[in-house]
Formats: sequence, structure tokens, C-alpha cells
Amino acid sequence: MEQQHLLSVSDEVFVNGGKSSLTLSVDGILQWLDGGLIRRCLSVEKEVLGFSKSGRLITIRALVQTAADRFCFGSSGEGSLTRKRFVFEAVTEDSLRNLCEKIQGYIDSLGRPKKLFIFVNPFGGRKSASKIFTNDIKPILEDANIEYTLQETRYQLHAKEVSCSLDLTKYDGIICVSGDGILVEVVNGLLERKDWAVALKVPLGVIPAGTGNGMIKSLLDSVNQPCTPAHATLAVVRGHKRSLDVATIWQGETTFFSVLMLAWGLVSDIDIESEKYRWMGSARIDFYALKRILRLRKYNGSICFVPGPGFEDVGESNDSCVDSMEPLIMPRQHGYQGPNIDLKNLNWRKIEGPFVSVWLHNVPWGAENTMAAPDAKVKAVILEPGSRTDDSMKEGIIDSDGEVLARGKGTYKCNLKSLMAYDKIQVVVDQGLATLFTPI
Repeated sequence: MEQQHLLSVSDEVFVNGGKSSLTLSVDGILQWLDGGLIRRCLSVEKEVLGFSKSGRLITIRALVQTAADRFCFGSSGEGSLTRKRFVFEAVTEDSLRNLCEKIQGYIDSLGRPKKLFIFVNPFGGRKSASKIFTNDIKPILEDANIEYTLQETRYQLHAKEVSCSLDLTKYDGIICVSGDGILVEVVNGLLERKDWAVALKVPLGVIPAGTGNGMIKSLLDSVNQPCTPAHATLAVVRGHKRSLDVATIWQGETTFFSVLMLAWGLVSDIDIESEKYRWMGSARIDFYALKRILRLRKYNGSICFVPGPGFEDVGESNDSCVDSMEPLIMPRQHGYQGPNIDLKNLNWRKIEGPFVSVWLHNVPWGAENTMAAPDAKVKAVILEPGSRTDDSMKEGIIDSDGEVLARGKGTYKCNLKSLMAYDKIQVVVDQGLATLFTPI
């Protein structure tokens, strides 16, 4: 049975040589007969980006799923998206005004962003972010009548610096055209602001243009959409939001805020040591992963953790873990001061090494092709890393969200200064701290 929609407006128009009623239902469905013969429809919320008028012509700008045999378009599910224009000629001035007012009113009711601050990282992945913005993102934003301020990042932590002082009252969101690294910088910058609690309510969006793209892959995959710039941009345009957990990682007075993952062992070795093959683009990860898997390393150490639901029996119960946790000391007086969570009465578990890899995840996908943690989450972690089992004079690398936290003895570029020492590191997750644009 054909679904019935209560009408908000209905007026006569000419379209493709035929006369038809153009109707907008109260639930935002535009319907008409194309050429007087074929019924068409569009979801304003899911597909319509915006519209313009010239004389009595109304041009609807939409982003629809590519499908030659579809009479009613739809952008949910898998499939590429195509920008389309649908032109209608109003019969009278009154019908023109009525249609435009109703369509614009419905779009305004959706709470979509009107102005965005956009970071573009021209150095990430295959260095294609600028091209992706120009070819894929900019046309969609223009079709949606969204204004933006564009900032290309020029050096590491540039996005963090800008986010610390950005006048957020001018914008409805911050977008990162990059891999996951710029998102992490932005979150860390917002958390250092005096108005951090307000700043974290500004929604953040990610457009895939880097090597990993784990965050946006996780968001789009949750609604069975492919990880493409068009799908990610449409998610921003639609303006839906969700909360994002943030993990505080600390050692003494040194802190780092993570939104994706922490890795030690195999995964961090691949992530950091493959930098020498960055000229290969994203292929460097697969290439170096094979190289490392063929010659696996093992590391001594231990990990204490508070498991998420469904994983309470992993490891051995160890109530003494929390006694070894050092207090979080924030060196600055302003900004986020860390999670306020009572850890003493939680279900602490412990696993002793040796380990091939420890990979802690906040989202299901570590990269576009790696679903490492579809369900598991932890609330708190104490990681005590040790040396390699085959050579006590060589240690490992700990990284979080692509940032090297600690380099042990004998590791790749171990002469470089890192944020923390290769020693005990503590992690606590603060649920729902930040805000993301999301497909639903």
C-alpha cells in the first residue's frame, strides 16, 4: 500500500513539459509527476540541500543516491551520491511565494548549520584533502547555502592552536577535512579553553581525506553508508548530533585527550614505523603490517582495566589495581580538569604479558578497512609496558590517535622527545564529553 502523507502545501507547477501538483507533506516529502507521467519524490530532510528561485522558476538542489531505476530517490543505505537539480515553474506568483515559504520553513525547522569553520589538512594521506574539498565538499555546501571559513593547517598542532582561541559564537560547527589527526587536535584545543564546557557542545565533523579515517568510518558504517566525502558532508549538512566519549591519558602532570584509540605493540609499531613509507599513502599501513606480522615482536608488561558490559570476566580479578593508580594532576588552572569518576568500587581486572599488541578503542573502526572493536569498550586502564621478550635492551612505542606518547629504548626515532616516558600510563574515559555531527 502506498504511504499517505498529510499535506503542508500543494500548488500547480510546470515540470519537464508537463503540468503537475507539487506537494510538500508535513513530514517533509516533496512529490510531483515528472512530465505529467512519472511520480517522483524527495525527502527534504534526507536529500534536499537547498533551493533558489529566478522569476517563477524554483530550482531544488539535492544529493540523491545514484539509481537509474528509482522513481522516488533515497540516500539511506549503500550507494554513491549524486548532486541533482529539479526545476519547477510556478503557475502564479502566489503559488511561487507559497511553495518557497513552505519549503524554506521546513528546511529551517531542521536546525541545520548555517556557518562552519573548516580545517583542511593538505599533508595527510595522499595529500588530496584540498582537492577533495574543492571537488566534493565545496559544491555540496554551496548547494546547501552554508557559509564557511576555510583554514589550511600548516604544521603539526596548528589546528589545536586555532581551536584554543577561535571565536565559536560565529560558527555552528567545526569540520576537519583530513584523517583522524586534525579531529584529535581540535578536541585537545577545545579542552584547554576556559570555556571548555560550552566549547565541547559545538559539533565536530570529519570528512575522510587521510590515511585512517576511523572516526567517520565508524559513524557512517553504523547506518550502512560508505565512507565517502559526499556521505560525510551530507551528515554535516543534515545537522544531526551525538555525544562523543573522550579519554584522559596521563602520566604525572602530562596529559593527552584521546577520542579514538591507544596502541602499544604491533599496531603502534605499524602506525609509527610505517611513517618512513608515507610516500606510499594509505598503502604504507598494509605494506608495513605484512612486514611486521611476518616477524612478530612480543612485549613484557601488564594491563589493568575496568571492562565494559559483556566483558566483565576477561582477565583476572584484581582489586589492588586501583591502589597503584596515581592521581591526575592538571598543571593549568583553566580548561578541562579531567574526569570526575570514582574508580575504587569498579570491577578491576588484570592481564599479564607477554603481549603481541594492546589496542584500546573508543570507536569500532581503527581505519577504513579495520574493524578492530565492534562492541568492546573499557572505562579505565592502567598500562605498564615492558621490554621486548627477545631483547631486554629494546622497548616499544605507545601511541594514541596517531600521536606518539612514548618511545622506549631502541625504537624508531627514539632520540626524538616524546610527550611521556615509556612507563606506566593511565587512562580514564569520560562518557559523552564532546559532540559530533552524525548521519542519524
